[in-house]
Amino acid sequence: MTNTETHSPDSADAIGQPGSRLRAALPWLTALSAAIAIAAFVGMLPAALAFVFKPLTTLLVMAHAWPRGVGQSNQRGLIRAGLFLSLAGDVFLLWPQQGFLPGLVAFLLAHLAYIAAFCVPVRFAAKPLVFVAYAALAALILSRLWPGVPVALRLPVLAYVACLATMAAQAGAWWRSRVGTAAPDLQLARAAALGGLLFMASDSLLAINKFGATLPLSSLLILLTYWAAQWCIAGSLAPRSNRSAMR
Repeated sequence: MTNTETHSPDSADAIGQPGSRLRAALPWLTALSAAIAIAAFVGMLPAALAFVFKPLTTLLVMAHAWPRGVGQSNQRGLIRAGLFLSLAGDVFLLWPQQGFLPGLVAFLLAHLAYIAAFCVPVRFAAKPLVFVAYAALAALILSRLWPGVPVALRLPVLAYVACLATMAAQAGAWWRSRVGTAAPDLQLARAAALGGLLFMASDSLLAINKFGATLPLSSLLILLTYWAAQWCIAGSLAPRSNRSAMR
């Protein structure tokens, strides 16, 4: 046999095994990192661990997103940008007082990137009723919290809520535009819609805890829904095919 002989399918699978094993382990590594970060925030582990494992968890979500979206180049770049900006926001919010405003801006920019990403497969506001529903939900939450928002933060908070609700609505519009069809991206659109909804839940809990009543287990609830949201948004990019993964 010569060196030019092609690999058999079995040998190709063997070559791809380390990468396949890492991809299979990634959800568990992300969950473990998230658990350590949350335990640090609630006082079950040293608080200093949060400074390592909070950004690490978002980096692991980015690792989940990174090989995906091979045929979605525009959408992939925008979602990657949103994840980078989210990582910056995570780092800023490690200092809840001093970092709140820069963290808010970083996440606002992340939502703008996600909005642009979700406008790639479907036009903006393609399903107006979805936008009406999210606008009503955002207005209801904001109206309950508005008296507790400091005057200096009201404009940034209003802008942030508008971007957040728009992102979730556009993700929902993508999904609703595919429901009942044989569209190949139906599952990706569903992941985006779930991610948008979870992001609204996470930030609503964060806002209630900061500007309203103190929530029990707030760190657990906020971070679980936040990382679940980011994981789903990363999952709105198509996974690499086996053929692409072996290249």
